[in-house]
Amino acid sequence: MSPRGNAAVRLLAARSLRTHRRAWAAVFAAVAVTSALLGALALALGSTALGHARVERYAATAVVVAGDQEVRWTTKPWGSEPTTERADLTERVRVPEAAVAVLRAVPGVRAAVPDHTFAVREGSPADRVHEGRSWDAARLAPYRLTEGREPRTGSETVLGGGAEAWPGSGPRTGAGTGAGTGPGTGSSATPRIGDTVAGRTVVGIADGPAALYVTAAEAGKRAGHPGTVGAVGVLAEPGVPVDTLHARVRAALDGAGLEDTASGQPLRALTGDGRGGAEHLAAPPARTELLMVLAAVSGTVVLVALLVLASLVAQALGQRAAERELLLSIGATPRQTRAAAGREVIRVAGPAALLGALLGAPAFLALWSALRGRTGVVPEGLELPSPPWLFAAVLVTAALVTGLARAVVPFAARQPGRAGKGTARRVGGIALLLAGVMSAGAGAAQGGAAAAAAAGAATVTLVAGCALLGPWLARAASVVLDRPLRWCGGAPGRLVAAGANTHSRRLGAALAPVVLVTAFALVQLSAGATMGRAADAQARAATTADLAFTGTTAEHVRGLPGIASATDVLRSSVVLARTELGTPRLERLPVLGVDAAGLTGTLDPGVVAGDLAGLARTGTVAVGSDTADSLDVRPGSTVELRLGDGTPRRLRVVAVYERSLALGEFLLPKAELAPHMSDPYPSRVLAAREGSGTDATAWADATAGAGQAAVDGAGPGPGTGTGTGTGPVTRPLPGPVVPERVALPGAELNGIVSAAVVSAIGGLTLLSVLSTLTLIGAGRRGELRLLGRVGASAGQLRRTLGLEAGFLVVTGLLVGAVVAALPLTSFAWTLTGGLPYLPPVHLGLIAGAVVVTVVAGVFLPGTGRRPRG
Repeated sequence: MSPRGNAAVRLLAARSLRTHRRAWAAVFAAVAVTSALLGALALALGSTALGHARVERYAATAVVVAGDQEVRWTTKPWGSEPTTERADLTERVRVPEAAVAVLRAVPGVRAAVPDHTFAVREGSPADRVHEGRSWDAARLAPYRLTEGREPRTGSETVLGGGAEAWPGSGPRTGAGTGAGTGPGTGSSATPRIGDTVAGRTVVGIADGPAALYVTAAEAGKRAGHPGTVGAVGVLAEPGVPVDTLHARVRAALDGAGLEDTASGQPLRALTGDGRGGAEHLAAPPARTELLMVLAAVSGTVVLVALLVLASLVAQALGQRAAERELLLSIGATPRQTRAAAGREVIRVAGPAALLGALLGAPAFLALWSALRGRTGVVPEGLELPSPPWLFAAVLVTAALVTGLARAVVPFAARQPGRAGKGTARRVGGIALLLAGVMSAGAGAAQGGAAAAAAAGAATVTLVAGCALLGPWLARAASVVLDRPLRWCGGAPGRLVAAGANTHSRRLGAALAPVVLVTAFALVQLSAGATMGRAADAQARAATTADLAFTGTTAEHVRGLPGIASATDVLRSSVVLARTELGTPRLERLPVLGVDAAGLTGTLDPGVVAGDLAGLARTGTVAVGSDTADSLDVRPGSTVELRLGDGTPRRLRVVAVYERSLALGEFLLPKAELAPHMSDPYPSRVLAAREGSGTDATAWADATAGAGQAAVDGAGPGPGTGTGTGTGPVTRPLPGPVVPERVALPGAELNGIVSAAVVSAIGGLTLLSVLSTLTLIGAGRRGELRLLGRVGASAGQLRRTLGLEAGFLVVTGLLVGAVVAALPLTSFAWTLTGGLPYLPPVHLGLIAGAVVVTVVAGVFLPGTGRRPRG
């Protein structure tokens, strides 16, 4: 384009921007909010991608040798190249003890220290859990003595964390119990050297976190896995570089052919931040899950942003067709008008996107701060760093949003005479509707997160199809509502009915964001409510126990008077390899370990085939009915699983049950699950009383002091990895019987992040409704003035606007509900066997938000001051 043409384009863009600044204000607001949301999401993704487990007790090591905490499955889908799927493990994968001698012989290794970890339970019942380790492993941090000496016998201990980390907690018995004791009978003071804690004499106080250090022999015994260690910390000789030592360690391990004791994978040699994964086992899986959640919602955000920006920019430019036609008639070229429109959009979207991106940074920091401030939400040891250079990502999102807005210009600023009949738009809309239906159908063949993702994708695709077909939807709605408007609305009603036919394109543009916000809100709220309601109902039906205990075992509880049956409940996870719609997947699923003999009266999974009595033997499993159908298994079949530490097991199915939303897809014998858990102590014990008619408190009062002799010495027992000792055990008291419901570690973190992002998307869609209607209203002020000049009163104009708002609300809510119904029904029927559910209050909130936003968008521009210029 010539310099003269460029000058003309700049002049046209500047004058048009000044003239239509009120219309562009709606676009500015939407672009800013979109950029802020995408910027915050980009920072969250970057921080999670950089996340790692914190290095604490291995800080002094150069290399940590540990088991491979990841499962891999390589398969060849039909018609494609082999692919490898990965899943993190939540239980410790152990290292053969022979690795210690191999590592000590590596040149440059000053020391190779085996690290045994186990749980020490304190209190009665054992409701406080501390980490137990060997004192030799304390130098891997290093942690040093501040008082006293190191332990020399199995009955001695060093308290880590200093005396202030072990405050007194009420009366304690100094006799030494397996459940944990304190210093001196009846003492509540902080422990001192010579006191007794957890059945051992305190001989030293050390710095570092709270932990009980014992001799290496005692630690190996309490860990409960003979011939193995949890990890090996390698200390380097002075002057030996980490990279050099790592290469030597790797070569030594490979040369010795050492593998982990679970799945037979080569041992890992970890350096740098990777060392933290060997101590904080829950951190890497939580990071992976969070990354997947953020990636999934990011796709939804980009699609919604594209719909919103395309609709707004197209509307802002489309309602100025007459202006462009005039410019063309006086000599402007189509290229010049498009270039002027593009420059105009960039001048609006550029600053707006930059402002939004800058606002995205504090929004991200606020979310991360809130997560860190909530105890138990972020798994222990998970670091989510935010280095300064990461914040440059917001500039990339600003450029992306500006580019999205600019990309609409060639379609919205077409030559007026070449608008055509909309055949391509109609075909595209129908194609998107078909794609959405197919996506919803695909979700019906999947389960869990895959079904939820398919429902979300189907919703956005269907809404995009409705946006393209907006004029035809508006015309169809006008045909249906024509008579009611004419009969009940008087002159304003007849005017609205006539306008609906004449301005179907304008009404279609107004309908699109209303349909979007309605469908999106219904799917997001109803999907979670449907799953939660079904899972809660199953949990209530499945948990038939009268009493629930924590900090004890079923063996102990069965010795109490009046107890008919009791089962330990162990919580872990397994990894299932399966193929869905030709796509290989590795799923990490939560599972329960139970006592088959103690299920009567305590836990009822709802067996539909087989018998849970078969769980009395190891090598067996009970399977949820949905998973059984998808795997085509029944009692007598076999299922291949990897247990929590990666050990592959082929288990025989003994029963199929229906309450899998509450209890998980697999139930395993406690004896099968416990050896593959880092801490096999039961999370709680469910018990049933003999007879009925009394509640837990009455039972506790009636049996007080009546069974102490039966439970003396009946501690959980040594050598099982529980870290508990033997001796008199105080009689446990029952707590509330909360319905049993499984969940993966990190599920709360993912839920909070997902809810925050979904809420932001909901706000963006509501803003798009308001912005679109404001933009349309700003473009039709001349029409409203003309109606006033030909005799329409102010009241009639308000009724006209009110009827138009009602038309948009009714049509948008109905179409949005229809759009949401298909993926929701598919999702709900697949996972719960029923119809979707949404609490009435949520329905009211959605309808109320749509009504308020539409009314504000319709009335505010129509009642504003006459624009200048």
